[in-house]
Amino acid sequence: MMSHHGSCHCGAVTFEFDGEIGDAVACNCSICRRKGSLLMFVPRDALRITAGEDRLADYTFHRHSIHHRFCPTCGIHPFGEGTDPKGNAMAVVNLRCVDGVDLDALKVLAFDGLSL
Repeated sequence: MMSHHGSCHCGAVTFEFDGEIGDAVACNCSICRRKGSLLMFVPRDALRITAGEDRLADYTFHRHSIHHRFCPTCGIHPFGEGTDPKGNAMAVVNLRCVDGVDLDALKVLAFDGLSL
């Protein structure tokens, strides 16, 4: 399994995760639409915050079930945390924050988060 590295824009928050990058998800909910994220879901224990965990800010809304984590210095949202429908701890990585990802090569799947 491959390990990937990423960060916020200013580098205060860095992370890595294990997994094969396949398709990306573009959600149309009110926050994802504004952020323009391309997302990948991984088990929470596959995500490791390697720097700046104590600096991360947290934003929740609507049902308050997803923690949208962001760097308060540069404002970038590298990942979020929540649970899947079965209650498993999950992380959602913003692939735009991952080093070396060819975003143009990703198949982007639309997700209708606005309807939730």
